[in-house]
Amino acid sequence: TQEIGLNEALAAAGIEAKETDLAELIVQLGGDMPSHILVPAIHRNRAEIRDIFLREMPGVDPDLTAEPRRLAMAARAHLRERFLRAKVAISGANFAVADTGTLLVVESEGNGRMCLTLPETLITVMGIEKIVPTWTDLEVFLQLLPRSSTGERMNPYTSAWTGVTPGDGPQAFHLVLLDNGRTAALSDAVGRSALHCIRCSACLNVCPVYERAGGHAYGSVYPGPIGAVLSPQLTGVEDNASLPYASSLCGACFDACPVRIDIPTLLVQLRADHVDAQRERRIPTAEALAMAAASWVMADADRFAAAEKASRAGRLLGRTSGRIGALPPPLSRWTGSRDAPRPPAQTFREWWAHR
Repeated sequence: TQEIGLNEALAAAGIEAKETDLAELIVQLGGDMPSHILVPAIHRNRAEIRDIFLREMPGVDPDLTAEPRRLAMAARAHLRERFLRAKVAISGANFAVADTGTLLVVESEGNGRMCLTLPETLITVMGIEKIVPTWTDLEVFLQLLPRSSTGERMNPYTSAWTGVTPGDGPQAFHLVLLDNGRTAALSDAVGRSALHCIRCSACLNVCPVYERAGGHAYGSVYPGPIGAVLSPQLTGVEDNASLPYASSLCGACFDACPVRIDIPTLLVQLRADHVDAQRERRIPTAEALAMAAASWVMADADRFAAAEKASRAGRLLGRTSGRIGALPPPLSRWTGSRDAPRPPAQTFREWWAHR
């Protein structure tokens, strides 16, 4: 639902949506965005969570501590009261079995089962790639997902439902099958394998870029290596132009992926698609102009030597710290988020000539 901005759309229509997953609740109360597929609030520590609860959660004990058990009990009391009053619940689904029309949710907190049993109306929003043909196929994924996501043999809660049961649970059920770019991805002979993703987050846990940059740096609903593939495929490369480059192509994600999605190959393909799209632009981008200028300079030894000598002027800017913290536009886009190195006093070719 976050992929389609459902909560925001409901809020605009005057309908308040409450998250029931603990981590999602923390993110919602903190006015934040998820930073991990499996653990959305992993960027928050216990003290921050306590402060969020004290500030945003009605009726919370003012003496609440940062002890995990106390925090969990506070969230439990807060959610239980809302579960008992809710008339409509919106859930996702991990899998659906085409053979019988059965949907499944696997979880570790029990909030999903509460959503599936207490409200009068249940609405499930599910991507079309979550459908498996038979229960025999489902058996494989029910063993694969918990082992790859949390290291468990099986999830604590596995809930399955097929429509409604008179007199028991929700009496109205609506299933929304979400495309949102998935059929376009399916038509791509190379990129379609990304739809095999079971959202285990194993690739995030081994990615050196995600480890150092964090999930928010991706600016996408799906962070990490698989997000760098899925987001451009679902919403277009131009809207996510930087994501295919957010990888060292080390291959750790491919090694960790339980369904063997070749993420590095897909990222290279998306980079090629982005470059091809840029070539078709009538007005070149600033990056294209910069690369053309660099190509012209580096194609001639004399021009390159002159550029090396001219760069020495930059040594005047970093005399104190050894780094350059601010440069004029357009180079300010670089120094706005990181320092530039101070040019060396001697170029490599000069050193080589006088060694």
